Amino acid sequence: MPEGPELHLASRFVNEACRGLVFGGCVEKSPISRNPEVPFESSAYCISSSARGKELRLTLSPLPGAQPPRGPLALVFRFGMSGSFQLAAQDALPAHAHLRFYTAPPGPRLALCFVDIRRFGRWDLGGEWQPGRGPCVLLEYERFRENVLRNLADKVFDQPICEALLDQRFFNGIGNYLRAEILYRLRIPPFEKARKVLEALQQRRPSPELTLSQKIRAKLRNPDLLELCHSVPKEVVQLGGKGYGPESGEEDFAAFRAWLRCYGMPGMSSLRDRRGRTIWFQGDPGPLAPKVSCRGQVPQEEIQGSTAGA
Repeated sequence: MPEGPELHLASRFVNEACRGLVFGGCVEKSPISRNPEVPFESSAYCISSSARGKELRLTLSPLPGAQPPRGPLALVFRFGMSGSFQLAAQDALPAHAHLRFYTAPPGPRLALCFVDIRRFGRWDLGGEWQPGRGPCVLLEYERFRENVLRNLADKVFDQPICEALLDQRFFNGIGNYLRAEILYRLRIPPFEKARKVLEALQQRRPSPELTLSQKIRAKLRNPDLLELCHSVPKEVVQLGGKGYGPESGEEDFAAFRAWLRCYGMPGMSSLRDRRGRTIWFQGDPGPLAPKVSCRGQVPQEEIQGSTAGA
């Protein structure tokens, strides 16, 4: 499943692909999609995008003089298991293109398509981020960190740290492959109690005698879990491309696979958490590990499209 970095890469792709394009007409929805119709029509409009955690906002903005006169419309997308955006020629639309925005004449007609093979993706009108999701681990790091440490009494932190990391109220953008990579780098057992792992961070304060550059170097040398929740997704974004799934292109997927250290890697152990999601790790799983283990290989399709929390 696309996680925070993939949503940010998708947003970057939309902005780059649609730069300079003028769209026109109605927005076309696949008849088999259960998502809402998009009641938008304009003779000339542009498309822009932004992302926050595991959500992407698409804004349709009419150009001056466009008919009929109307204001912008925003939609918020959640990609589910397989959502993505593609730009294609009108006569070569990709399969499973469930929402289509067409360019205006003259010139060859193109379509920006929301493609979703498994149809778990959603879009909502209005442009509001989904209520209850916490600050974005990529773009709102200080607020994200404060939100976690201020709420450690929440019952979610009674759970194993690998399960708490999928709670989007606190870790908006973290999913299955990211949690495995973050915990692996710190050698934290995935089934250690979340509160025990995080309470130690409340006391962590850099020495007031250190200069700013010394504090930055110390963080880079010895990051804590919440810092890695910010920096590890940034590494994926810096890989570039359109995301990590094979459908994004062999080059993108190869770069992502080369970056992985733990998730789906040979020699790693795996267990299913209480929600049935596979966590990859090395060494002791921790005191809250399931009594009945499900160790072993996970189907390749799960490695290619992780079952991270929505």
